[in-house]
Amino acid sequence: MTDPSPARPGPPGGPTPLRAVVVGAGFAGLAAALRLRDAGLDVVVLERADDVGGVWRDNTYPGAACDVPSALYSFSFDSNPGWRRFYSEQPDILAYLRDVADRRGVRDLLRTRTTAVAVTYDDDTGRWDVELDSGEHLEADLVVPAVGQLSEPVVPDLPGLADFAGPAFHSATWRHDVDLTGKRVVVVGTGASAIQFVPRVADVAASVTVLQRSAPYVVPKPDGVYPAPVRALLVRSALARKVERRAVWHLSEWLNGALTGEIPGSRLPGALRRLWGWQLRRSVRDPELRARLEPTDPLGCKRLLFSNEWYAALDRPHVDVVTAGVAHVVADGVVDEDGRHHPADVVIWGTGFAATDFLRGLEVTGRDGRRLADHWADGATAHLGVTVPGFPGLAIMYGPNTNLGGSSILGMLEPQAEYVAQLAAGIAEARERGALGLDVRPETAATYDAEVQQRLAGSVWAGCASWYRTDGDGRITTNWPGTVAEYQRRLAVLAPADFEEVKA
Repeated sequence: MTDPSPARPGPPGGPTPLRAVVVGAGFAGLAAALRLRDAGLDVVVLERADDVGGVWRDNTYPGAACDVPSALYSFSFDSNPGWRRFYSEQPDILAYLRDVADRRGVRDLLRTRTTAVAVTYDDDTGRWDVELDSGEHLEADLVVPAVGQLSEPVVPDLPGLADFAGPAFHSATWRHDVDLTGKRVVVVGTGASAIQFVPRVADVAASVTVLQRSAPYVVPKPDGVYPAPVRALLVRSALARKVERRAVWHLSEWLNGALTGEIPGSRLPGALRRLWGWQLRRSVRDPELRARLEPTDPLGCKRLLFSNEWYAALDRPHVDVVTAGVAHVVADGVVDEDGRHHPADVVIWGTGFAATDFLRGLEVTGRDGRRLADHWADGATAHLGVTVPGFPGLAIMYGPNTNLGGSSILGMLEPQAEYVAQLAAGIAEARERGALGLDVRPETAATYDAEVQQRLAGSVWAGCASWYRTDGDGRITTNWPGTVAEYQRRLAVLAPADFEEVKA
């Protein structure tokens, strides 16, 4: 992605710039807004919360941190010399995002506490009507949903959910007003968030019961504070930051390629499994508990997790791991599927996000009144994860099949932003020829989707459980089957032949 420069005014008397409405102000929204502004568009960024930050604004649970090395967790055009740790914590990442927004003028484009509830394409004008929760309407030539796959927390709809007498909350909406000291706490879920907050909860709670649907692979996290001399070097030398980033990039691509099978015959998965087994044996003394913590899925099926505290926390005498799911909730706790009652003063849902329910909460209607929800009835799909046939001028950031089993999602977001800027330029050129805009060809999107699904069918994810799928036909809607480098190559240049002009 090129370095976005400050907004440049158009020439006096020149054509009116296209208007882009970006929905969301996390990493994806900022990447899109900066690149589109640099391309000369009139950009408005809608954010339902009161500040930028996305998941790093919302997820404030104890121990919240990134599982991607800090060197890869900033924009390539705006490296952060101020990281304190090899794996940065939530406050530092949020501070970085706020700093980018301040220095690069994103706040001039931002409308906070504003939620887009519906976007509707006008067949006569080729523009989009963006309806806000206030009842206000905006017009846009380009709509860029940048809400991500991890923005909508999921709490299972269980019998008796409303009957629980104590505080109950999702990890993404942490109740800091609830003191867990001396409390009986039930945690439901063992995903990426739970492995970070459970050790912190175990430090203060009287008891912690963890209900585990499926055990993750958790390997040691090579974390620590940057030594003072190294940090001083990174602060004063952009070249040093570039070298560090490049080295970590190659390591992450190696990991991602090995987990996806793009590097056939790699010994890395086996080495990681041995490392996992060593950490489990070292941290958990009870063989029965170790057995409960052994994953049943292949390594790489779920995102590989990093922690130096997870297994040790579960081995503490006041922490219990239950492998049965929750059947229902009662006033003083939960009852599992084996009929056992687990008393609780507080319930914490570590049950993840609606990752396969793309654009949840945003009603999208395209050409000829077609609803995107109907188009995606059999599972979400988009050409290169960005464009959908029948929805011209809709460009999704972090869309279907763009998630990673390893590496940094920023490596996917930046090429998407560049691709969307090229799409905007194509729309402007099409309008100069008298057309309304550009629509990705159905055959192009279908060919791409068939390729992606075929590759995923031969990957580790084909044997995974249902959390990657939207229905019983085996379609995987979240993950990208290749390396980040391949994805970047494929989005580097928008192919005009992939699109057809929408005639006036």
